[in-house]
Amino acid sequence: MKSADLFYAKLAEPNAGCLTALRFVILKHNQNISETIKYGMPFFTYKQKMLCYFWIDTKNLLPYIGFMEGCHMNFDWLEAGDRARIRIMYFDPYEDIPLKKVKQTLNASIILLDRKMENRKTVNAG
Repeated sequence: MKSADLFYAKLAEPNAGCLTALRFVILKHNQNISETIKYGMPFFTYKQKMLCYFWIDTKNLLPYIGFMEGCHMNFDWLEAGDRARIRIMYFDPYEDIPLKKVKQTLNASIILLDRKMENRKTVNAG
């Protein structure tokens, strides 16, 4: 069993089902997205750049996705908290996953990462 699979296997319901479903959505969203474990949590990368991660809030016990480029996105469903760069999206594991919002946020994150990578190529080219 892969270490990512172990992370999900250790979760209790309903968070296990919620994050497992979100995992499937994220991995199927784009062929360049892959999963790894960093800092004890699932991280999703896009072309080997950090895209987002899963965690469970220690206070309210709700699962969330942390979007690495969240500070550059203006979606009302993303929360900053005390984070400078990352914005999070909470999920109620007893409710349906808002797929449209998840996919819209993933698309925005991918566009931002593509722009960052293109800017680095331009800077390094000359």
